[in-house]
Amino acid sequence: MDMTTTHLKQGVIRINWWAITCLICWFMATSCQKNEMEPALPVIGGEETSMTTASLSAIDDSVANFMTRFDIPGASVAITKNGKLVYAKGYGYADQATSTLVDTSSLFRIASLSKFVTAVGIMTLIEDGLLDMDDTVFGSSGVLENDFFSGTYPAYVADITIKNLLHHECGGWGNSSADPAFAQPTLDVDQLISWAIANRPLITQPGTQHDYSNLGFQILGRIIEKVSGEDYVDYIQDHVLTPAGITNMQIGGTKLAEKKPNEVTYYGQSGQNPYGYANGVISRLDAAGGWIASAIDLMRLMVHVDGFSTVPDFLSPATITLMATPSPNSSYACGIRISAGAQNWFHGGSLSGTRTWMVRATNGYSWAILLNSRSTHADFSTHLDRRLVWPAINNPSTPWPTVDLF
Repeated sequence: MDMTTTHLKQGVIRINWWAITCLICWFMATSCQKNEMEPALPVIGGEETSMTTASLSAIDDSVANFMTRFDIPGASVAITKNGKLVYAKGYGYADQATSTLVDTSSLFRIASLSKFVTAVGIMTLIEDGLLDMDDTVFGSSGVLENDFFSGTYPAYVADITIKNLLHHECGGWGNSSADPAFAQPTLDVDQLISWAIANRPLITQPGTQHDYSNLGFQILGRIIEKVSGEDYVDYIQDHVLTPAGITNMQIGGTKLAEKKPNEVTYYGQSGQNPYGYANGVISRLDAAGGWIASAIDLMRLMVHVDGFSTVPDFLSPATITLMATPSPNSSYACGIRISAGAQNWFHGGSLSGTRTWMVRATNGYSWAILLNSRSTHADFSTHLDRRLVWPAINNPSTPWPTVDLF
């Protein structure tokens, strides 16, 4: 072999290695660029979902803009379509001090979404023939008899029915008439009910006027205990949550030191203190506003009581119809509101440092949005309802996954 041939071969080898090196660098640069341009897929249980980035972008952008606009540290969103979980994601911080991120299992105070949980519990007792919507609550012939008051009842109290409590039509004890749910913080819930009967007179005949009442749902919790013979939480876990496959929901604490494992930290705005409630007040709210849950938990419950045929409900169609029939005096049914025209179910929850929203639409979609802060801006609730999920739901080209992510 002559020197010319040797040099040629060495040149070819150098050229080939140069070409291979360039190809590797190009591939790595392209991969890095792609990773920077495409957001990571949401993670559920430590595994990537099968959702494409296209299906996420509209909601991701809406939630990010919303959180920035209203100074929300953390959020969780879960969406179902025809009984299947098609979207679930945590956003932002569960705890800013430790840089802990929200994930799909993060637990939030759900505030008044607890009323939906309690209403479902009442419906199970009605379905079992142990309660009737027209049963009176207090007095010798009432469900609770004289457990909370002795002697002659103040005006209207002995007329209150199960239906009146579910519809927020007990005649008082509501938002417009000094709801006593946050009063007398040294009393337990039984003592609070007795105190309210004795000290907060009702204003109107029950069943005639809507006045949103937390105390009314606290009373419903005691009705569940009286009729079932079980503690309220135990009954709900056994007869509502377990049939829906939910294991993590529980009653939350009032103070930061009482935060449960995997529960987010709450952040106040405009001087609000999420942990400023008197000792025991949040847990005392139990049936009216004391539960903590993940967004996926709420969707597990919804798909088992939504009246759609895609997932078997543990309530009968007749009971679900009863639950979703609003009072003639308002849009409120039993633990849910019903929108005029479209007949969508919806409910919100609100405490200092907490805002929640849940919808069951008649087109087969349902969703829950949980936040660990509450803005005082006038358009905050409107954006929460209309700007985060509805645009993706109403867009026929949104490529929802076909698999069930539950």
